[in-house]
Amino acid sequence: MNRDNKEQLVSELAAKLGTAKAAFLADYRGLNVEQVNKLRNELRGVGVEYRVVKNTLLRLAAKGTEVECLSGYLQGPTAIAISSEDPVAPAKIFAEFAKANAKFELKGGALGGKVISAGEIQALAELPSREVLLGRMLGSISAPATNFVGVLAAVPRSLVQVLAAIEEKKAA
Repeated sequence: MNRDNKEQLVSELAAKLGTAKAAFLADYRGLNVEQVNKLRNELRGVGVEYRVVKNTLLRLAAKGTEVECLSGYLQGPTAIAISSEDPVAPAKIFAEFAKANAKFELKGGALGGKVISAGEIQALAELPSREVLLGRMLGSISAPATNFVGVLAAVPRSLVQVLAAIEEKKAA
């Protein structure tokens, strides 16, 4: 790769890293082409770019971005997944892929300008989906109103039950 190609790659990566919500690094040693293509296709399906990049080029591209904090993880063969939309989707795919392929090792990541470890990526992957969390929040918000309506309805219901019991007693 000549100098012009490297400069173009660095500027392209810098633009993508500048808009990234999350970036995850992994060591891909020991994977065959079929496995890497499968991972790349899964990530592409959720709008994530997966690339194998030289560490020095990635260091240069990350300067001045929120991903610059990952420079400590840039040792050995490095693959990066860049997500500009949903930060949880690539974490889930990486975690599942790491479970299925022992040779694939998560190194770390950057989320909101902060470094997260491989264990934190696993924890992020175990979070419920956005829709489930929104549903839980909506349920929590509506629960007090539902309970209040139930309490208000209990008073007339109790009155009706007492009147019905008095009527039964007089009829007997």
